[in-house]
Amino acid sequence: MTPKDQDKMADHLISPITKTGRSYIVLLFALGMVVTWGFMAWVYQVYTGLGVTGMNNNVNWGVYITNFVFFIGISHAGTLISAILRVSGAEWRRPITRVAEAITVFALILGGLQIFIDLGRPDRVFNLLLYGRLGSPLLWDVNCVSIYLFSSIFYLFLPLIPDLGILRENSNITGWRKDMYRVLAVGWDGNPEQKRRLEKAIGIMAIAIIPIAVSVHTVVSWIFGMTPRPMWHTAILGPYFVVGAIFSGIAALIIAMAILRKIYNFEAYLKPIHFNYLGMLLLTMAALWFYFTFAEFLTTGYVGLTEEWEVFRSKMTGQFSLLFWFMIVSMAIAFFLLALARERWPIGSTCIASVLIIVGMWIERYSIIVPTLTKYDEHGHAAYIYAPTWVELSITLASLAGFILLYVVFAKLFPLISIWEIEEGEEALKTKLEDMKSYLPDKVS
Repeated sequence: MTPKDQDKMADHLISPITKTGRSYIVLLFALGMVVTWGFMAWVYQVYTGLGVTGMNNNVNWGVYITNFVFFIGISHAGTLISAILRVSGAEWRRPITRVAEAITVFALILGGLQIFIDLGRPDRVFNLLLYGRLGSPLLWDVNCVSIYLFSSIFYLFLPLIPDLGILRENSNITGWRKDMYRVLAVGWDGNPEQKRRLEKAIGIMAIAIIPIAVSVHTVVSWIFGMTPRPMWHTAILGPYFVVGAIFSGIAALIIAMAILRKIYNFEAYLKPIHFNYLGMLLLTMAALWFYFTFAEFLTTGYVGLTEEWEVFRSKMTGQFSLLFWFMIVSMAIAFFLLALARERWPIGSTCIASVLIIVGMWIERYSIIVPTLTKYDEHGHAAYIYAPTWVELSITLASLAGFILLYVVFAKLFPLISIWEIEEGEEALKTKLEDMKSYLPDKVS
């Protein structure tokens, strides 16, 4: 890649930062209005009490905890997938790593907020820190999510440093943003020693973040699995949650890539081959998800313990059957799309499958949490009613809008595709081709 080509590529990748269109302002305003409406609904909930939600003394977890598990799940899109691809040396990862890592950070922020929203008295969140018991899975979860969030922010920041140096020197960027990039670039000038240290730090974080990410969703599952309630108290829940998290995370990454590719004309970087490779990963996780789902429900239905049978029946033919079978059908359609149409139609098939998976995985989280609480209590009594109110739905919609808003603002401040990694990949490819050219004639002669 010539210096002129490098400059052209860099200008293209930072154009979302240097150029602001009317559509961006409209999108920002629309998302801000949805977030504001959700914030007003939350203020009303705090002022009035949790009675404005569909929750009660028995069904004390609902949509908010569903959102919490869901957002923590899709956070695995970035850090885990990006880390695995870095460690394995997959060259095709380069255009997608930052897109994925940003999803992780913003999903963790929104996921953590759901716990705060779920509290009737938000001020009591400090009691967990001051008086929390070390033997409580809730405290384990707070610690794991906090460590994961700070680790993910650091893992997102490290590969940003060289690009921050590029932005610092860009003549089209002035004012407070220029000052911000100067501070965040931490004196980066691209000398060999800096590059060596940066590569080493990224390598260490890529290895360290993998067990952190796996432990987070395992601990999330233990909040349920260590509770003596039907279809929660099972050892399969840990790996089931981890598989579901990676499954939904890859789907979220594919959707984000497709949107960015279309809006910012990133077709030269986010190519069909990237969607094809991620589709293969998604297909693998879909097969694992079906395996775990089948194993869980076959075991529960075959034994037919009284209290578990009530929850099982409510999903198969009862109150929650419509949601449950919609989830199964959505996942099945996604699976066959990925298996049969991925190679011929990589972008369209993976995007449609990803949307179905995202919807299905939210329903899965809901169907894990709510049916158990509505069909059983610690005294063996049934059944309680739960239906989300406008307050819960408004806050849920605002949470989704908040996630998109954070991403939109991030795209305005930082390159969504790593400039230095693309340049490094081009140089590596060039060197490899030159080595092949010098090697092949010798063999022929």
